[in-house]
Amino acid sequence: MPSIGIFFGTDTGRTRLLAKQIAKKLGDAAAAPVNIGRTTLADFLAHDRLILGSPTLGAGELPGLSTGLNQPSWEEFLPQLAGADMRGKIVAIFGLGDQKKYPDEFVDAIGLIHDVVVAAGATVIGRWPVDGYEFNISQALDGDEFLGLAIDQINQPLLTEERVERWLARITPELLR
Repeated sequence: MPSIGIFFGTDTGRTRLLAKQIAKKLGDAAAAPVNIGRTTLADFLAHDRLILGSPTLGAGELPGLSTGLNQPSWEEFLPQLAGADMRGKIVAIFGLGDQKKYPDEFVDAIGLIHDVVVAAGATVIGRWPVDGYEFNISQALDGDEFLGLAIDQINQPLLTEERVERWLARITPELLR
């Protein structure tokens, strides 16, 4: 069975909690979630399958030292992937955002992470429909779909469980293949 690594960046802890929820639903198929700021490139690349999560901060930024975190996060980790070989790796991405307060940057982190892992050769799965969201624009959009699962824990917390269930039902067959 492929090794599913779950890596997340966080600022408030919401992304960590969602990563744990996803890991619990996947059971023994997934490793325990790891904060991206506390891993190495080698440990990250040791997994055949990856689930990556991040909030979008402020004006469409990834969490990291320049956005006020006390530890490195996606902002510092992603540049390491520029020279990495991710061919053959399957990646699914989830992102948290606030579609009302930040309607012009909603879940931009999904798009930022997507572009880096695709450039490194990974195949990204797990697109998600935009139906049910109210925002203006997002770097995570491709047509009428997000490039990964979009979660708004601030304005739509009651939809999170169902969205995670539906998304995992879509991606799990490919992750376990």
